[in-house]
Amino acid sequence: MAIGAVSLAVAKACAMLLNKPLYLNIALLKHNQEQPMLFMPLLMVSLVSCGKSSSGKLNLMKEVICIPHPELTTKQGVEMLMEIQKHINKIIEMPSPPKAETKKGHDGSKRGQQQITGKMSHLGCLTINCDTIEQPLLLIQEICANLGLELGTNLHLAINCAGRELMDYSKGKYEVIMGTYKNAAEMVDLYVDLINKYPSIIALIDPFRKEDSEQWDSIYHALGSRCYIIAGTASKSISKLLEQGNISIPKSNGLIIKHTNQTTISDLVEITNLIDSKKHITVFGSTEGESSDDSLVDLAVGLGVRFIKLGGLSRGERVTKYNRLLTIEEELVQNGTLDTSSSSCDARIGGQEQETMTLVKV
Repeated sequence: MAIGAVSLAVAKACAMLLNKPLYLNIALLKHNQEQPMLFMPLLMVSLVSCGKSSSGKLNLMKEVICIPHPELTTKQGVEMLMEIQKHINKIIEMPSPPKAETKKGHDGSKRGQQQITGKMSHLGCLTINCDTIEQPLLLIQEICANLGLELGTNLHLAINCAGRELMDYSKGKYEVIMGTYKNAAEMVDLYVDLINKYPSIIALIDPFRKEDSEQWDSIYHALGSRCYIIAGTASKSISKLLEQGNISIPKSNGLIIKHTNQTTISDLVEITNLIDSKKHITVFGSTEGESSDDSLVDLAVGLGVRFIKLGGLSRGERVTKYNRLLTIEEELVQNGTLDTSSSSCDARIGGQEQETMTLVKV
């Protein structure tokens, strides 16, 4: 259980002895000690959560995630997302307007409608109560419009569907909304309709549990050219992926990898090389119950992953990591080793310099 921590400690010690930052030491490992140009991973920042743990009827969206346009610097992306998060917090905290009284003394609101309320989750974003799939998306769309931002241009969305958590095993169906169940084939249609309606969504994470391999194939063929289909918990462990050398089950465009207790730094180098060789994308994610250690940011930059997924912009253990990202970007710019050409994305993803900022706890 300690092998991951020991491996990381060795990598840190090596970096200190060589008087190099950890991310550069990892990059040299990956590139056989040849000095590479480095690029910043694209941000995947959780804005709101509407999963099973929320008090609303909607279960489908464990995380609604925002991805700033790749031409923005990490600093510009973080500042933009902090502004969006600030407006979300204001809307959630606003008191509901007085309800109109009818002649019979009942309020005039529609039955079943309720004010959106929220509480801070372990994901570093607000868990809000929503009753429909459209509600959180329209909330973010409205805030972006008020800020002069356009979804699909300035920023894009990703949805962590957490398919395994949606499954009602007694019925053999996914409970998308409380009391609304869909089989695996119907879920494919639901996702296709969702992307057709909201083309700014460029990634679906764990749309199904891993057992529904036929539906993974179906959604990949239906949406894979327009939207990243990413396997997170639905993927096998890194050790099994390396042992089998096969990352195509379930069928996806990319994988979320994490530095767990069972994973060495060498394992991470090998798995990212394997993913790169298959023309898949790598998302480096944070683990549950994480600490304020910001080493995983260095790992993500050194390994050259496409995206980094740290959760929301709140809670100290996450804020520390976002600050580390900003520091690394500054260092790469100063050293002239930042590869800006690598920050462009494919067809799925369509500023002025400001003062350096330090994130603060919300």
